[in-house]
Amino acid sequence: MRTLVLGGTRSGKSARAEALLAGHDDVRRLTPAQAPALAAALLDDPDTPTLIDHLGHWPGDVEAVSAAIAAFRGDLVIVSVDTDDQAEANRAVAEVCEHVEFLVAGRIFTPSGAVAARTAPTPPAPPPAAPVPTPAAPTPASPTPADASGTALPDPTDAEVFDVIELPDEDVAEAARARLLTLTKPPNSLGRLEDLGVWIASCQGVCPPRPITDPQVVVFAGDHGVARDGVSAFPAEVTRQMVANIATGGAAINVLARRAGATVQVLDLSVDVDDADPHVARYKVRRGTGDLRRGEAMSLADARKAVAVGRAVADQLIDAGADLLIAGDMGIGNTTPAAVLTGTVTGKEPVVVVGRGTGIDDAGWIRKTAAIRDGLRHGRRHRHDPLSLLAAVAGPDLAAMAGFLAQSALRKTPAILDGMVVTSAALVANVLAPGAVAWWCAGHRSTEPAHGFALAELGLEPILDLSMRLGEGSGAATALPIVVDAVDIMIDMATFGEAGVDQA
Repeated sequence: MRTLVLGGTRSGKSARAEALLAGHDDVRRLTPAQAPALAAALLDDPDTPTLIDHLGHWPGDVEAVSAAIAAFRGDLVIVSVDTDDQAEANRAVAEVCEHVEFLVAGRIFTPSGAVAARTAPTPPAPPPAAPVPTPAAPTPASPTPADASGTALPDPTDAEVFDVIELPDEDVAEAARARLLTLTKPPNSLGRLEDLGVWIASCQGVCPPRPITDPQVVVFAGDHGVARDGVSAFPAEVTRQMVANIATGGAAINVLARRAGATVQVLDLSVDVDDADPHVARYKVRRGTGDLRRGEAMSLADARKAVAVGRAVADQLIDAGADLLIAGDMGIGNTTPAAVLTGTVTGKEPVVVVGRGTGIDDAGWIRKTAAIRDGLRHGRRHRHDPLSLLAAVAGPDLAAMAGFLAQSALRKTPAILDGMVVTSAALVANVLAPGAVAWWCAGHRSTEPAHGFALAELGLEPILDLSMRLGEGSGAATALPIVVDAVDIMIDMATFGEAGVDQA
């Protein structure tokens, strides 16, 4: 039986797919890390019960994938999101499936006849508890239309309002610490690995923890008006070029993520171009930003839209099965607004938070320090109003990161923080959603001075200190295999009793 399960954010589609295959003892769960070529993986083994969650992780040859699905002999369940940009693939797959289900808020609807997403009437969903994709009207504050690709931006209403963040399960953490004492090693001999294993177990609420199988990296890209005044060693045009490089798999984050088994996507929130890739720019809020030195980086409406985008992207990934998230950054000049955010939240002066970024000379350092000083004058007025702070001195990329990280905590999904830019957004996220930091770990310590202050404010000790300062999520991706190792130790290492080894 070949079944396509469609649904929106938080619809229950993944749980339904698992239930459809619950009668099988051995289910193959395909991820991009395990099966980079989906069609080939299905053709190689067309008999083992298989779950694909979700189809959108394999953009590409729809015809080949549909043919492989049609040839599949065993039970196959395909999960896919019901969005405009996925509609063509959903339609093609629905035509070769024997059964199609559509989920709305956990309720199952079976369309009659041949069906695909957006082709048959569906019942209305109840009001969402958190922002989900719905059409939003562009606001006059945006220099460009809010929706550059035809994909509806998430509803920004109350995007900055978060429910109370629940902490990771301390009872499970205690059980994990007790389990570590039974493993074949001296107590605490694996150091931070043990702490990380306990943390993941408490986040998942189970001991031993489940393996990390679907880590996801999202690189949030945007240009910043301040970059035009010499605060970076590179011209602003490099942002656009690097976004294309990431999208085609050629950047450092792509290399590191592939090695770690993670999937990467890049989103253009505010790159200063008109001709962006429609898929990459599907959630674009505006082109570039205003002047943070005047407290006019963007409007409150744009900041709210960007936070809503970050929340929606986290929801989409988690609903599709992501079990660990990483935010990355791409934007020439973005360490300047990041330093302003860090200085504002931590109370530090501009001269101590300013860094060399991409490698500026002394004259550039002076210009950057002056820009941070001016930005802090405005940022400090909004110290206790995170949305206003983002609007005054940040940009849609940083605001989306903040929403993404806060939503990961709300959804009880662990995240690894990257360097200075991402951690500055995390500072704001932890103000938006107090307690969110309990769901994050710090992947590394950057050479940027502000990063150390931000980590101290959050109370996080980095896993690595390799003098990295690239961004993109590269430090977090480098730390990811260590987190995976920590989990695998908890799962696979023998106990003294199992191995027949005497304890001290």
